Amino acid sequence: MVLSNTTEYIENGIQIQEVDARDLEIHLVRTAALMDRHQPFVVLLTHYQDLLQTDHILNYTLLGKLFGIRIGLIEDKYKILSEADDFRHVHVAYGKDVEEAISHIIDVIMTLPNVRELYSKRYMAIRLLERPDEMLALLPHSDELIRVAAEQRARLLYEYGLPAKEVIAKARRGFVHGALEETLTHAKNDTGHSIADKIDNILTNKWLGLPVLMLVLYVVFECTFTLGSYPQEWISMGINILAEWLRELMPIAWWSSLLIDGVVMGIGAVLAFLPNIIIMFFFLSLMEDSGYMARAAYMMDKIMHRIGLHGSSFIPMLMGFGCNVPAIMAARDITNKKDRAITMMMVPFMSCSARLPVYMLFVGAFFAEQKALVMLSLYIIGVLLSIGFAWVMQHMPAFRQPKHDYVSELPPYRRPTLRNTGLHIWERVADYLQKIPAVIIWASIIIWALTYFPTGNMDNMEESYLATIGHWMEPVMRPLGFDWKMSVCLLTGLPAKEAIVSTMGILYPAETALSAFTPVTAYAFMVFVLLYFPCVATITTLRREIGAKWAWYSVAQSLVLAWLLSFLIYQIGSFV
Repeated sequence: MVLSNTTEYIENGIQIQEVDARDLEIHLVRTAALMDRHQPFVVLLTHYQDLLQTDHILNYTLLGKLFGIRIGLIEDKYKILSEADDFRHVHVAYGKDVEEAISHIIDVIMTLPNVRELYSKRYMAIRLLERPDEMLALLPHSDELIRVAAEQRARLLYEYGLPAKEVIAKARRGFVHGALEETLTHAKNDTGHSIADKIDNILTNKWLGLPVLMLVLYVVFECTFTLGSYPQEWISMGINILAEWLRELMPIAWWSSLLIDGVVMGIGAVLAFLPNIIIMFFFLSLMEDSGYMARAAYMMDKIMHRIGLHGSSFIPMLMGFGCNVPAIMAARDITNKKDRAITMMMVPFMSCSARLPVYMLFVGAFFAEQKALVMLSLYIIGVLLSIGFAWVMQHMPAFRQPKHDYVSELPPYRRPTLRNTGLHIWERVADYLQKIPAVIIWASIIIWALTYFPTGNMDNMEESYLATIGHWMEPVMRPLGFDWKMSVCLLTGLPAKEAIVSTMGILYPAETALSAFTPVTAYAFMVFVLLYFPCVATITTLRREIGAKWAWYSVAQSLVLAWLLSFLIYQIGSFV
């Protein structure tokens, strides 16, 4: 290895970095850090002839495009400097946890007019994670900024067991490695390939990569159902036993019905699927921590290019499988305003964890033999529709723009730790459980009240207020095969999709819970849940990030797509 230092200086307002071409992978890590300054930036390569003598060829023009800066030979310095203004901002994707930390710090910076104009907001946020003392010395004093930055550093230290600066450094090395993989041609006699390279030859192969990804997801879904079915049955049995015990213990009255039929059955219907949630996110956490999720984004890079977006747009889409809200916020870092807006509107098509209880209920009941395939099909429908939507948006005059280059980072493989996996699972489980007191209980109480009154009898739902609302909706939903109860369940899913299952637990007696459905109506129902109105939190986040106009456009198009696709599934399926 050649030991040399980079030379850095500013000339005519342009940041210049001289880099030894013989030791690119080390020195370009520094380049990746400097890119976040978001200013004209040039890299000049020295000792390039020495690199050629090793039978290596570097496509430094393409490398510059991938980094979003000008890269050329030291002897072409002044020609390169004359073109330095032609640059675009590229940043390293540091992973979900670090990106969330950066977003939290940027939120505070945006509230400080005397701070936010000093440097790139992203650059300041990253430096506050890496070297807070150095950055704070350059900034006006802000107690809130100091507090939030310290909190985020502590959170990352707890989650990774490493200081934030080390986590960030690893991501940069992965970024550089991915760029050099695309631009550096190795010697013909260089046959030494690491095990990681051999694995990547399969996992990122243009022919094998996508089928392997589908197989991996199939196994994940199969394990989710198979392993989760036993604790799911135990929880359901426990809830039913508790309900029967309370019926025997309590007198017949409105308040006992509220407790048993409303709260207990509503919450129990949601809690029953908690084991499946834990198992699924256990496997997804392993995929993310090992570096495989980054490979999935790498494979989607070409597809994203075809619809006019960066491969970086796929990162928020992947995050959307957990929760749409942080996924939308993660898209903030996409520099191009139009790309950012399109990506944010793509995210609601991703099937978040809140929809899982609905899928698991129907898939387990109607598609026991093909449960993994049916689950996989729902996720594929979401991804395909999001890509189709992006393609349409890119051809609208308001969003039409030239395509850009993008580098897909391939971080090194790493062994998932029990600690990180446990923390990631707990984040999802905690989010799932927090909705019980915040949404599910109140939704269950409201549904019970609308069902119980005015008759004062849960057995006479047809005369209830809820039935009246459902019958108003039924003419619109009947072509999809949905009766008034199914329609009402969808209505209660507006604040949170988990409420659909709790509503079904109230409306349908345990022994007849699914008798109103057929396999066709069940699949149409799941597709509708996949596509229709995102939760209130998602719409609120969209409105804040891209404006009310496009947020409500997202709502309208999701309702139309949900109705049309469910209509086609039901009508075609009824004749087959």
